[in-house]
Amino acid sequence: MKTCAKMKTTWNDCIFDLVCNLFLCAFILVVFYPLYFVVVASFTEPTIVNSGEVLLYPKEFTLTGYERVFKNKDIWTGYANTILYTVCGTIFGTIVTVMAGYALSRKSLFGKSFIMKLLLFTMYFSGGTIPLYLIVRGLGLLDTRVILIILGSVSVYNIIVVRSFMISNIPDELFEAATIDGCGQGTFFVKVVVPLSKAVISVIVLYIAVSHWNAYFNAMIFLTDRNKYPLQMHLREILLLASASTTMDEAERASMTAAELMELETFAQIIKYSVIVVSTIPIICVYPFIQKYFVKGVMIGSVKG
Repeated sequence: MKTCAKMKTTWNDCIFDLVCNLFLCAFILVVFYPLYFVVVASFTEPTIVNSGEVLLYPKEFTLTGYERVFKNKDIWTGYANTILYTVCGTIFGTIVTVMAGYALSRKSLFGKSFIMKLLLFTMYFSGGTIPLYLIVRGLGLLDTRVILIILGSVSVYNIIVVRSFMISNIPDELFEAATIDGCGQGTFFVKVVVPLSKAVISVIVLYIAVSHWNAYFNAMIFLTDRNKYPLQMHLREILLLASASTTMDEAERASMTAAELMELETFAQIIKYSVIVVSTIPIICVYPFIQKYFVKGVMIGSVKG
């Protein structure tokens, strides 16, 4: 019968654990409270939010901010466009990233070292916005949905993450064993590599999906049709309108009545909080479904031993 010797915990260890736990709790509070405050403030009467009386729970519960946000019909069009760009861009980016990472992890790839150096070079140096705009215009992709799906879907960082994972978990010997059974490169990739790479694929899916969901700069540069605007563009317009009272000139202020100006200033803050909740909650809801793969996918390949 085996017995396990219980390790003694010294006072130094207890103090160290206590300090670490206190620091961790403080860090979690610092990170979590601003998010919690935004949600609470979005359900609170605007005058109370502006007076700074909100701390832990909503006071004089109201849905005014959300009513004003969703009253804008463009919000629903933006949601549909963003979901389209996120889903299509994530599928496209994941396929390209996983295939590129797998190819670069194989020793048999000709010119692998040169390709990696070329990719790394693009991480630090780029042509800039104007050359990109000229290329997009030359390809005839201005004001199209395709350009928002393609741009931002593939990044060198994600390819490196997948490559490191593949090197650690998909050895060449596995492919050699598969070829003996008559398995080709394509079949090996689909039936062996992809099932064994669920952890890293889930990480890449999350990275790309979040990037597409929050993107607005490319739409601002390459789109002119409002019907193709993603959600972030419409929310940006709402924020600008909500902040109009602080940015409008004297002539614009003079054209508004005192009541209209007071109402605009009163509701500006709560609309901002409501917009933040509307834009972040959907993508946050995706995280729990892939959480079990996330840590494993990020850390595998980072330590060898």
